[in-house]
Amino acid sequence: MELALLYSGGKDSTLAALLLDSFYDVTLVTAHFGITDDWVHARDAADRLGYEFDVVELDEAVAREAAEQMVNDGYPRNGIQQVHEHALERIAELDVAAIADGTRRDDRVPTISRAQAQSLEDRHDVDYLAPLSGFGRRAVDRLVDSTLNVESGPSERITKGDYEAELRAMIADKHGQDTVESVFPDHVQTYVRGLK
Repeated sequence: MELALLYSGGKDSTLAALLLDSFYDVTLVTAHFGITDDWVHARDAADRLGYEFDVVELDEAVAREAAEQMVNDGYPRNGIQQVHEHALERIAELDVAAIADGTRRDDRVPTISRAQAQSLEDRHDVDYLAPLSGFGRRAVDRLVDSTLNVESGPSERITKGDYEAELRAMIADKHGQDTVESVFPDHVQTYVRGLK
């Protein structure tokens, strides 16, 4: 069965791919707005891991709305959630039996509720899977440490293929780098360099 996994090149979406690989023909899919070319980092990670790769383009109006939401809120949560939901809608339109993402049990954002998952499944006739939804951060980190070569660091230094980089670029272009730094808290990102 064909499965499209929303993929950034980070540890969570990579671990999700490894968990699903025994049951599905996994294609790693990066969603982007065309604002930057950061999606190539996800493509390169997928290539190193030996997975099929695809991209879907997202509606730039969603990026603009999400970026303004973040600036108005003063934090990224609601904007990231909005973009993630849009990205899942787009990959659900692909000709696949299932879609998935790398959301974990203790993620604050993005999260997909049971009602949202059922709505995706019903409207697009796909199965929605979140294979890490039962895993906490410590469990994920232990599995990653034993399985993957990962580069970690601050978001502004670690390049990967998620839409956060594009949203940061959009906010910087319109509101300046200081606004980006005030909206996005310091946090660690990961980028997978390969299997151990």
